[in-house]
Amino acid sequence: MPSTSRQTMLWAVLFAALAAFAATINLGPGLMDLGLVRLTGTPDLRDIDALLMRFSLLPRLAMAPLCGIALGMAGALFQQVLRNPLASPSTLGVEAGAGLAIALAILFMPALLGWSRDLVSLTGAGFASGIVFFLSRKFAFRPLAVVLSGLIVGFYLSALSSTFILLNDYQLSGLFIWGSGSLSQQDWRPFWDLLPRIAMCAVAAGLLVRPMTALQLDETARGLGLRIATIRAAALALAVILTAFTVSAVGVIGFLGLAAPAIARAIGARTFRSRLFLAPLVGACLLTTTDQSLQLPSKATGMFLPAGAVTAVLGAPVLFLLIRKLPAAPASVMGATALTLARRPLLRVVVPVSILLLGLFLGATVIGRDGSGQWVLDTGEMLDRLLIWRLPRSVAAGTAGALLAIAGVILQRLLRNPMASPEVLGVNAGAGMGLLVVLLCAAAPGHLALTSGAAIGALSALGLLIFSIRKSALSGNRALMAGVALATFLFALLSVVTATGDPRALILLGWMAGSTYKADMTSAAALVGAAVLTLPFLPLLARQLELLSVGSVLARATGARVERIQLLALTLAGLLTAVASLGVGALSFIGLIAPQIARQAGLQRCLPQIIGAALIGSTLMVAADFLGRTIYFPWQLPAGLLSALIGGPILMIVLLCKKRA
Repeated sequence: MPSTSRQTMLWAVLFAALAAFAATINLGPGLMDLGLVRLTGTPDLRDIDALLMRFSLLPRLAMAPLCGIALGMAGALFQQVLRNPLASPSTLGVEAGAGLAIALAILFMPALLGWSRDLVSLTGAGFASGIVFFLSRKFAFRPLAVVLSGLIVGFYLSALSSTFILLNDYQLSGLFIWGSGSLSQQDWRPFWDLLPRIAMCAVAAGLLVRPMTALQLDETARGLGLRIATIRAAALALAVILTAFTVSAVGVIGFLGLAAPAIARAIGARTFRSRLFLAPLVGACLLTTTDQSLQLPSKATGMFLPAGAVTAVLGAPVLFLLIRKLPAAPASVMGATALTLARRPLLRVVVPVSILLLGLFLGATVIGRDGSGQWVLDTGEMLDRLLIWRLPRSVAAGTAGALLAIAGVILQRLLRNPMASPEVLGVNAGAGMGLLVVLLCAAAPGHLALTSGAAIGALSALGLLIFSIRKSALSGNRALMAGVALATFLFALLSVVTATGDPRALILLGWMAGSTYKADMTSAAALVGAAVLTLPFLPLLARQLELLSVGSVLARATGARVERIQLLALTLAGLLTAVASLGVGALSFIGLIAPQIARQAGLQRCLPQIIGAALIGSTLMVAADFLGRTIYFPWQLPAGLLSALIGGPILMIVLLCKKRA
């Protein structure tokens, strides 16, 4: 056992006591009633209670801490290698890759699952991590570049999985619950299969403690003869294997890999040795406590919720409260991967994108498919009949994409970090919570009520984020960690509410996917009005954001009111996100993708980046709406998901085509 402080050990004992207490409350009465003989003797097929306890509840109790140990260990390895507290199986796209591989195997090669489910999951996880590190290689594996690449790949693979589920809901209906992490067991076989695998990985991780600790010394480590590249590759491979084994066994439990090492660090685990010991312990206790507590209301209501989603609901607030104890790393400035400024950006970037947007908009208006599925160019009377349906959708999609892109640029500039976006920081999820409250409280809410609820939810999420990081000057790892924790919590809460089966809550499924099916002239006009009202403020806001980019101290020296500027910018970003989210949902990722594409295209100054990102975001959403309406005719696909499928590869190509900074 590594040496830890007394306070740290008290925290560890507290987590373990909570897990034991939850297990005792849930299983204790049943174990006392059944007795040792009924549980260990020859199974009686007529004794339902004994069979349920023996082959379902007890294996589930054993599986929860085992999976928590694996994910906590994987997160600790990722964070140590990449030197970034935001690194985890979820933020690096590893879990998304494993989940996509399982979905593809079910659809096209189900025999592979019978042969080796672990191999399928490992292949998907390895493929995702390979793409991430290939993209990061262009930027010398900088921690920010690795995590940003992981987020892009993870978003893309998750959108691809969701698309396959929508297209094949009959075959993949079970993946909705499995994708949220299901610990339900039918016998002891999965546990005994997983235990030796995790044990061997734990032994390998123990052997890597000393060389991984020495990696912090960099040049000194090379002088000692350590093969740094080999050690890092081995640690990353081990983390990927741990994640793949866990996803194969119980599905995606995305929060633990991020939260467990962060909580371990917050309670006093300063060295890698101590974090490698405490992070698996915290992960095991957190998942066990959640799963055992989850079964108590399930017995009374008969409603079973996915453990992975509920774990995020319970664990995110813990991480949120401990954010202040995390070390405050310096902010990742926008120039961390700075590129050469584009010459004549108006001619080289803005004009071509504007022409493309205009062409796509006209094409989406006049091009469609007839009853037999043939592509047609609608004109005359037919166009007049269809225009009332097509025009509002294209206008709403394009305008919402522009608003989300502008909000993304504001947040990235304000936090001085290109990973910031409405989706990553939980602003979209806050809008969804506001929308859910209105749906549950109002009998027949109108567009104004829904918009107001979404706006209040988005601003509340931003307010909570600001409150949690107010002493870190809206910068550094604390800001992003708090945003990721908030987004994880809110999205998980939305998933839990949706899983209840309430018809009103099910409306959120279409909204989260980014459906534009119900767009009309009223909603399109509201979005256009919001965009028009925003335009006069953008030049002034851009100037203020440029001033803040040099740092709050220098900005105050010039007479700038930093706090007022930050508040106004965050409020504007929240309002834009709320309005746009009603049109394209919470999973479009335009707020992350469009500013990145604009920046990589050479638009480094604030105002040109805002203009370029708005045009790019609008173009992506118009194209996504058109393809969603026509590519799978007569059925339709959500524009929000398709925008992620279109924008992700474009951003990857742009990143690969650029030279190293």
